[in-house]
Amino acid sequence: MDSWVWWLVAAAGLGIPLVVTAMPEFGMLAVGAVAAAVTSALGGGTVMQFVVFAVVSVALIAVVRPIAARHRAQRPELASGVEALKGRQAVVLERVDSGSGRIKLAGEIWSARSLDAGQSYEVGAQVDVVEIDGATAIVM
Repeated sequence: MDSWVWWLVAAAGLGIPLVVTAMPEFGMLAVGAVAAAVTSALGGGTVMQFVVFAVVSVALIAVVRPIAARHRAQRPELASGVEALKGRQAVVLERVDSGSGRIKLAGEIWSARSLDAGQSYEVGAQVDVVEIDGATAIVM
């Protein structure tokens, strides 16, 4: 059996753990095996096939892994739910102090309390939402 067939078998064998474990490194090794199969089919010697396999695999891992890690670490650009309310401004509808109050936030009426226990906000004041605790907005 030709060596290029063995490289394709190796590529398929590396594709199985890629699917089972979801480790992209196996996919990169599989691509390296396909590159070695092409080298073999074009008449490259055994040493050249292993060199191509190693170079392609290492190059893919060296280039793709940092890109994937950077994308995984990035925070989503679109905040939703209570995360989208943090940092927004609201209008005080009922006096807000450390215990209670009401604000109008994003067109809805929310219960609120001040972040600083000694601070209070009167009706009509503009406040910033710092945190959402259950159904209560923490404002300052």
